Amino acid sequence: MADLSSPSLHLPAVDPAVNEVQLTSLSSRPRRLRRTPALRAMVRETQLHANDFIYPLFVAHGQQVRHPIGSMPGVAQLSVDEAVVEAERCAELGIRSVLLFGLPAHKDPVGLENFADDGIVQQATRAIKDAVPEMVVVTDVCLCEYTDHGHCGLLNFGNGNLPHPNLDEGYVLNDETLVVLNKVALSHAYAGADIIAPSGMMDGMVASLRHALDIHDFSHLPIMSYAVKYASSFYGPFREAADGAPKFGDRKTHQMDPANVREALREAALDVQEGADFLMVKPALAYLDVIQRLRQQFSELPLAAYNVSGEYAMVKAASAQGWIDERSTVLEILTGIKRAGADLIITYHAQDAARWLQD
Repeated sequence: MADLSSPSLHLPAVDPAVNEVQLTSLSSRPRRLRRTPALRAMVRETQLHANDFIYPLFVAHGQQVRHPIGSMPGVAQLSVDEAVVEAERCAELGIRSVLLFGLPAHKDPVGLENFADDGIVQQATRAIKDAVPEMVVVTDVCLCEYTDHGHCGLLNFGNGNLPHPNLDEGYVLNDETLVVLNKVALSHAYAGADIIAPSGMMDGMVASLRHALDIHDFSHLPIMSYAVKYASSFYGPFREAADGAPKFGDRKTHQMDPANVREALREAALDVQEGADFLMVKPALAYLDVIQRLRQQFSELPLAAYNVSGEYAMVKAASAQGWIDERSTVLEILTGIKRAGADLIITYHAQDAARWLQD
């Protein structure tokens, strides 16, 4: 029984009968486990670690290049030598993996540098693996950064002479694109990539890549599929970073409708059948329910979530205005993504978050 009559509580004068609170039956008090930082840490259900993170790098030609990305404070386009510096920094912080995106020297309708032996991602992969052999190098496999039209595949296009006259001009061709993706994945494999990550949302991309890798003696190389990738408004800053915005139209014919979750389960199930070793949901914050559904449905596979550029930029912008505390907000967001079911989080916050977790 609690006595509320003490004058030190400064309660207003009321009927003495209400100054006593009956607590004799209150045996369960959750606040007991929140009293001190040590107690809270002891019973914390979701633990963030630096090795949960995959750090994206945008790699460009040149030497000693660090070109800041205006919409993504703290992130830059990097030459290969600078990308190596970032990979070494990640290793020091306990981050075990980087994800490479390439900015080619030239663009064309097919994206020839995408699968060239001396392509920018191929150069960066070799350099990082030489400098930091234990770093897990994941390579994005898509066409958008390399094509002059900025779309994720080959287009049904050609001065009125369309390869598929029953399809709209400018439509992304699925099966023809798979042939190019196979070449890209193999070039990354020969360069020393540890994981191939196809992101174009082409039907059958995992099966096609798995076959191409297997027949070229890369059956040991895992595929991290962008299994569930939505046609999201949160990608805006990335398109500046990777110089990959479509020159016309959008990507809604191959990326998923944000309204759909049953379709996400179907997409993931197809990729599992085709041999995916990891699944991914992109973006993360607006799709925590999707992450949770995939975690429940495909509990046997590692699940990644991409904390994308727009999510990063919003936190940075609000923090710069003094409206939120960046550190606590970032750690809360990343904890929420992991709590929803993600094993791995691809995030531009990775280095900062790793430092904060060390503290």
